Amino acid sequence: MSMLEKTDIQLGYIPLLDCIALLWASHQGYFAEQGLHVTLVKEPSWASLRDRLAFGLLDAAHCLSAMLPAAATGEDHLGIPLQTSLALSHNRAFISLSQKLCHHLNLSIHDTPLQSSQKLMHAIQQGQDIHLAHVFKQSIHHYILREWLALSDGNIAAQYRFSSLPPPYMVEAISSHLIDGFCVGEPWNTQAEIEGFSRIILSSEDIIPTIPDKVVAFTADWALQHPHTLQALTKAIEKAQQDLKNPAFFDEIWALLKVYEIIRFQCSADIHVQAFHRIMKIIQDFSNPQKPQTTDFEWIIQKMKRWDHLHVIDSELANIAKNCIYRV
Repeated sequence: MSMLEKTDIQLGYIPLLDCIALLWASHQGYFAEQGLHVTLVKEPSWASLRDRLAFGLLDAAHCLSAMLPAAATGEDHLGIPLQTSLALSHNRAFISLSQKLCHHLNLSIHDTPLQSSQKLMHAIQQGQDIHLAHVFKQSIHHYILREWLALSDGNIAAQYRFSSLPPPYMVEAISSHLIDGFCVGEPWNTQAEIEGFSRIILSSEDIIPTIPDKVVAFTADWALQHPHTLQALTKAIEKAQQDLKNPAFFDEIWALLKVYEIIRFQCSADIHVQAFHRIMKIIQDFSNPQKPQTTDFEWIIQKMKRWDHLHVIDSELANIAKNCIYRV
């Protein structure tokens, strides 16, 4: 512990299920075990989190995976290199549409991705004004929506304009009829469904391969200056991730999510039972520490090329992707 370059850490997060390993590591004292004093900083939006991370106001953060190649290529207009040592979630995003729209278009959870895409696209082609939102331009959520729409019409998928909203605002936006659907991580899909505003119709697993959704991120310069601190931080989070698969901890984990106002709805083993067990399964899926792979970021860059018109030659892909991953 005496080798730590820094012990007071500002760790950013957005209220989502997949920040739970950070919250649990703090709650269980795992950061303290590593000699770290960690302050958890709730950020209001992904844009705020990215900027504060890039400019050193945060030491590390729960971060969208696509932010890393966006920073590496300058697509984020900051160009401050970000890296990761650990994934927090893989493919845990969902598409939800308003219950009114689902009824109007005869959309069902039993529809295949192609069928649901075709039904929505037909309405768009007929001139129906449908507003969809994702959490941030540089996110797998953005690419999930475009890939889904492209199943039935690639041209409209490329031209379609999405709104960007912080995850916690999705429920308010759909309840106020500002949007007709969204792609976001949990628990916001479940909350909107339980409150009667929307219906979950697709999982990211139905659209894209297994790609990290969120990662623990930091600037490349910070990692270079704080290698022992980074190792300690990663070890504490990995220990917390291991706990997430233990059912004995689940009641306490659930209570912690309520304390941090991530779970804001009634859901338990007695009420909205199916949703409760689905969320429990998602949290358990976060339990295995997984190192991001170069191929993960290569896939994201390919989507940036297709949908964001990023100009990168294929021979550069592997090197850009490689630089997104912290290596000792």
